[in-house]
Amino acid sequence: MKKELMNYCLSLNIEFAGIAPVGPYNELAEIWNRRITKNHITGFEEKDFNLRIDPKLTMENAKSIIVCLFPYFVGSNEDSNLSKSSFSIDYHIIAKAKLEEIGEFLKKKNPEFEYMSFVDNGPLVDRYLAYLAGLGYFGVNAHIITDKYGSYVFIGYIINNYAFEPDKPLDRTCIKCGACVSSCPGCAIFGDFDINPLLCRSYITQKKGELAEQDVEILASSQLVYGCDICQDVCPHNKDVMHTPMTEFAENIKSRIEYKELEEISNKEFIRRYKRRAFSWRGKSMLIRNFKLIAQYKRL
Repeated sequence: MKKELMNYCLSLNIEFAGIAPVGPYNELAEIWNRRITKNHITGFEEKDFNLRIDPKLTMENAKSIIVCLFPYFVGSNEDSNLSKSSFSIDYHIIAKAKLEEIGEFLKKKNPEFEYMSFVDNGPLVDRYLAYLAGLGYFGVNAHIITDKYGSYVFIGYIINNYAFEPDKPLDRTCIKCGACVSSCPGCAIFGDFDINPLLCRSYITQKKGELAEQDVEILASSQLVYGCDICQDVCPHNKDVMHTPMTEFAENIKSRIEYKELEEISNKEFIRRYKRRAFSWRGKSMLIRNFKLIAQYKRL
């Protein structure tokens, strides 16, 4: 069954697929406890601590977790003002469809197969699952890195009731060169494989409400009005990485949005044009705010 699963994943252009155990993840619990103590949480995470470390609280009869990586790198564009992760149609849509195909394939093989699929919206920590499944190794910036596609990968997982044999984590890390640590505009990367996400520029571009002076200073470090690529751009593991083989991430590319367009269109029209884009999820007003703050800061 596992061999059939891996072959089917390859037929979907998913080169990196593996199996994580169902926990509970005691090591992760310790890491997460430290983050909570330091208040290094954004609010985007699953709020129930126990759900994050025990998959069986999400699916009672869970026996394994299928984890898949979705490489998205299509090259750099110096004129872009959107992060590389949002160039294509929303990755949630693309990856979720692939995971559902996998789930239905396995269900046809075994009518008793049950599953739940998630892409960046589930209770578990997807990077930790990718690590457990042996799909990549951690960078100092807390990203999962692969040799072929660097850290330019999205992660999806399928909690299921089949006891696939778990894979083993890779016994390695990034080279710990410190490039991401010194380049992060918010000094959010500590160098010990931990970060403060509240100082991450990507988070700040999506943060609601009025931004503090420190946030604005971090925001103005780049022209990107959504997301941030700095720590990935300077990472030596991302030098000369392969472009994605998945056509879905290489089509309908949009690397830039114009302030004038956002000012001229209504919220309804913005949703009509961009509802299938990752950068739209916080609405056009947040993008306009970011445009204005970056421009104002640069005039000081």
